Amino acid sequence: MTAKPSTYNDNDPIGVLDVTILSNLVLDKVLGIKDLRTDKRIDFVGGIRGLGELKRRVDSGEMKVAFALYPVSMKQIIDIADTGNIMPPKTTWFEPKLRSGLVIHELC
Repeated sequence: MTAKPSTYNDNDPIGVLDVTILSNLVLDKVLGIKDLRTDKRIDFVGGIRGLGELKRRVDSGEMKVAFALYPVSMKQIIDIADTGNIMPPKTTWFEPKLRSGLVIHELC
């Protein structure tokens, strides 16, 4: 799917994210899913499990539909951070996982 340019705000660093567009235009407006964190009708599959896992869950009848999104780019992360915003749910899924506290480096 490709969102029409007039359906999202090009000047909003969060509004241009695939996950925000999908959430606002499909999950909310079409499926009535308002809260990605708590709605029992939605589940997330980590990227490391691949598209095959999405296909398996739909083909088995466990889920009715699956969406695969492009990862958030480093520029998008920087744009969001520079505006003082926080990333939407499930956009901070990174593989491989970093060992928390193993290395801390001050960037500023």
